[in-house]
Amino acid sequence: MSKEITARAEDYSKWYNDLIIKGELADYSAVRGCMVIKPYGFALWENMRDVLDKRFKETGHVNAYFPLFVPKSLFEAEEKNAEGFAKECAVVTHYRLKTDPDNKGKLIVDPEAKLEEELVVRPTSEAIIWNTYKNWIQSYRDLPILINQWANVVRWEMRTRLFLRTAEFLWQEGHTAHATKEEALEETVKMLNVYAEFVEHYMALPVIKGVKSANERFAGAEDTYCIEAMMQDGKALQAGTSHFLGQNFAKAFDVKFSDKSNNLDYVWATSWGVSTRLIGALVMAHSDDEGLILPPRIAPLQVVIVPIYKGDDQKAMIDEKVDELMRQLKAKGIRVKYDDNDQTRPGWKFAEYEKKGVPVRITMGARDLENNIVEVARRDERTKENYDLDVLADKLETLLEDIQQNMFLRAQNFRDSNIRRVDTWEEFLSTLDNQSGFISAHWDGTPETEEQIKELSKATIRCIPLDNPQEEGKCILTGKPSTQRVLFARAY
Repeated sequence: MSKEITARAEDYSKWYNDLIIKGELADYSAVRGCMVIKPYGFALWENMRDVLDKRFKETGHVNAYFPLFVPKSLFEAEEKNAEGFAKECAVVTHYRLKTDPDNKGKLIVDPEAKLEEELVVRPTSEAIIWNTYKNWIQSYRDLPILINQWANVVRWEMRTRLFLRTAEFLWQEGHTAHATKEEALEETVKMLNVYAEFVEHYMALPVIKGVKSANERFAGAEDTYCIEAMMQDGKALQAGTSHFLGQNFAKAFDVKFSDKSNNLDYVWATSWGVSTRLIGALVMAHSDDEGLILPPRIAPLQVVIVPIYKGDDQKAMIDEKVDELMRQLKAKGIRVKYDDNDQTRPGWKFAEYEKKGVPVRITMGARDLENNIVEVARRDERTKENYDLDVLADKLETLLEDIQQNMFLRAQNFRDSNIRRVDTWEEFLSTLDNQSGFISAHWDGTPETEEQIKELSKATIRCIPLDNPQEEGKCILTGKPSTQRVLFARAY
């Protein structure tokens, strides 16, 4: 085990932070609660972003960009939304600094430059977007509006953790406007499925699709749909949300349209988003005590080639073989790097790429090349095998796909074996404290009971799974009748 990385069993939280820093995904910044996403981490985000962006466009959405600042009066317009985010808002009150007359070289806020109205730095963009949509929508012919934006948002957090919870983070937020409730609901579920497909097929992370309880719903939404994933410590992580907003924002901003019969009605809305916290999910779901393990489909580097040689003649021979191999791999769209940096030893490179979670490492030694073979190491299983150089490119394509599937199945088996059904409050508490994972249990459906369970156990209802089987039961806390089980867990 790498001495640089704390073992999961020793301190899971420190293990996670070690992987982010040592794997060069991100770094701490001079701004408390904010992070610097390093090039390797940003390349990972770009790969994720590109796949999602393509899927959004395939489902009829277009990208736009809205301001970072929201006038406070607009932010207040939808009361539940404003109340839900109020404690996390950063607020701009002045527009100018000036030199401090009592301390040359220092700056102070110019008291004469106070804004007439404070500006909220967006924690989410519904307010500014719906104020804009009011000018764009008059008739049913203007609908639907299917817009997404890639942006940063600010939610002032006191306790932060790299990627999982930072004061500023990157995300995408879709905001759509529709003529009917049915169309808006269809959009909400469609985007939930886009997220689930992405997380499962590209991140190799199984998710449970469900609906949030009223207490856990997005502020201002009629319903919040979500995908929940399980991390290796058994805690839940919300990997994406899609909100049916009903007509709440249309009413708050007076966005009406005339239908085909020339009747005026309020527009129906949705919003949906995923953020850079998905990188945190990726790290916690797959990695081991040696470093990151990244799924091939979104890994910044899929294959790294490390040469082992003595003297220029051997190096020249390896270079020639590598040139041909890289041409073949790039033709297949495989992201490959040849690390022939002679400032670092092969052993150091092996450890470095293992730490960074590169799916496949090829060791190309001069002696092996005489037999036309190379050593291929796969990161997920930490196994090595010799491959014939003539068929290597085709074999690597298959191997990368095999790694992708293996990572998904491993995560799925872990998740499924850590969902437990319980029927009593004592069993619920015992399971929470002594075993990790999700708990499937009955709840009487009231917000009061849900809040009480949360206070007593620090566990929340993660979701009410879609297509949940109906069964008669009794609430674990109150004993009142219940018609279905819901999923509880402690969460990030």
